[in-house]
Amino acid sequence: MADEKVIDIPPAYTVVGKHDMMAKANHDETARFNYLVNMNKYLSSVLGAGNKLAYDTRVLPAFEKTHGRQPNHRHEIRRAMMLDPYHRLWSAMRRNTMEQRQQAGRSLVLRQIDELVEKAKSYNEGAETLVFDDSVELPRYVAGVDHHCMPGSYHTELFDEDVSAGANYDAGLFVTTGGALGAYADGGGQAVARWARNEHPDWQPKRILDIGATIGHNAVPIAQAYPDAEVVAIDVSKPVLRYGHARAKALGVDNISFVQMSAEDLSKFEDNSFDWVQTTMFLHETSNASMRRMMAEFHRVLKPGGLMLHIEQPQYDDEMPLYEQFIRDWDAFNNNEPFWSKLHELDLDEVFADAGFSHNECFHTGVRAWADPEIFPPSQTGDEEDHGRAAVWHALGAWKEGAPAASKEKEVA
Repeated sequence: MADEKVIDIPPAYTVVGKHDMMAKANHDETARFNYLVNMNKYLSSVLGAGNKLAYDTRVLPAFEKTHGRQPNHRHEIRRAMMLDPYHRLWSAMRRNTMEQRQQAGRSLVLRQIDELVEKAKSYNEGAETLVFDDSVELPRYVAGVDHHCMPGSYHTELFDEDVSAGANYDAGLFVTTGGALGAYADGGGQAVARWARNEHPDWQPKRILDIGATIGHNAVPIAQAYPDAEVVAIDVSKPVLRYGHARAKALGVDNISFVQMSAEDLSKFEDNSFDWVQTTMFLHETSNASMRRMMAEFHRVLKPGGLMLHIEQPQYDDEMPLYEQFIRDWDAFNNNEPFWSKLHELDLDEVFADAGFSHNECFHTGVRAWADPEIFPPSQTGDEEDHGRAAVWHALGAWKEGAPAASKEKEVA
């Protein structure tokens, strides 16, 4: 009925995409994931609104009374909000659901780890498209942080041939995102591929480098979109590379390699050797100093006319209200994302320029995460591209020595 309110609830965990490497959830494990995905949604969309109400009615008036002015920085808002009981309760609940999600994923995976390891071996053994390098050292910004409250983060190996970190990550992405990245949690990679094909339909990259690939959920859809291209997915962590390679093989994707390598040292690749270098939600997990070294390497390996593209949440600027900056900063202080806050206040165009890119070739745009229509049907707006609740991400990029001639006019516009 026209006046009936549509309740925006996440899809059930039973619609998660099935592939041979995916850990199998029993009834109780599925119910636990369904509880967590709905609790996450409720905390963000319903209870989350109470933070703004607390700020407007209690925290801001108290701050103005004490200081005789409004806050002039997001960190002032954070310090004031951390004294408010509502925000503290909401933060504790949100943190707790993330910890529960990690434990639910670990228990699911470890229950069947022997089977998962054997499956991975069957896909990986003897494959030239899975390459490890024992000389690669884990950088401190990886080894010292349990990202997203994941015990041991992406890199910890519990035993030889371990794939548990990758399997846990794959199982839980659907919960963390509320299904908004689709059945295979590959909506980010699909969004990037759709953007590239729509904006530059005549561009056919032949060699693509995906940085910080983890399990390849963003690299695989790019490889599928450009089947004639060679896609190289790199990460420093063996467990996620093992799992990611086996996952890609299970999905029937053969034009992708998984290579252990640090983004700070791409010396095994020659100068001007890639048409496209890209990351998806990776920069916020690196330190400021390391990111600058990475950018120099990205510029070096990129061919003239090649594209560098990074997908992140929006940068903080004077146009973004301080309260919004504060609430977006929550992960930096409560979800083991220590580099998030600093990254989002940087002028990344200047970072790109320092690496050798021209200001004239830098651009900002948005990409919509693609969620399967079967999971998120088109909304009643009539917009076929609007699959209900799919996220829109900020994309920052730069062309090295000029965009493709046929597409440059559209890009500048």
